[in-house]
Amino acid sequence: MAETKEKIVETADQLVRKKGYNAFSYKDISGPLEIKNAAVHYHFPAKMDLGIAVIDQEIEKFLEKTREWSNSPEDEQIAKLFSVFDRHNKQDNICLVASFATDFKTLEAPMQAKVQEMSANLLEWLTKCLESGRAKALFKFEGSASTRALIIITNLQSSLLLARIMGPAVFQQITNQLLEDLRS
Repeated sequence: MAETKEKIVETADQLVRKKGYNAFSYKDISGPLEIKNAAVHYHFPAKMDLGIAVIDQEIEKFLEKTREWSNSPEDEQIAKLFSVFDRHNKQDNICLVASFATDFKTLEAPMQAKVQEMSANLLEWLTKCLESGRAKALFKFEGSASTRALIIITNLQSSLLLARIMGPAVFQQITNQLLEDLRS
């Protein structure tokens, strides 16, 4: 039963990234998994429960990855973050935060709080990474690390959106420039 629940969350994650949270129904999950809608409702009585599970899974994955990366130099850590976004680019997916952001005003308060938590985790980690990297002379940039982190995050998110329209190569152009800007 746990396996079914995990498959439901994974399928929902892909749907949120491809179509958006408000654009899919439980039928979009039950069909590909060859289960009944009732099975989805059994694990997730409300769509918000499923949305929170998707976000919790993403938060857990992100925290796990950043722990794994923590022994690498900061420039490598940021390159690894970019590679996570690049995987989404190659799968024609967008960032989970960006996808939920488009539906944010329609989300229930508990989901809004989870989206904010997910965003805060990324911003906090990236800010610390940039501060530490600048202190070690790995990065050179003007202004605060938190503002630079916001610039990077918005560029990563928007580059995935632009890649859908202009082709996947645009993502690489943008991320290459972001890394170059940090080093010069």
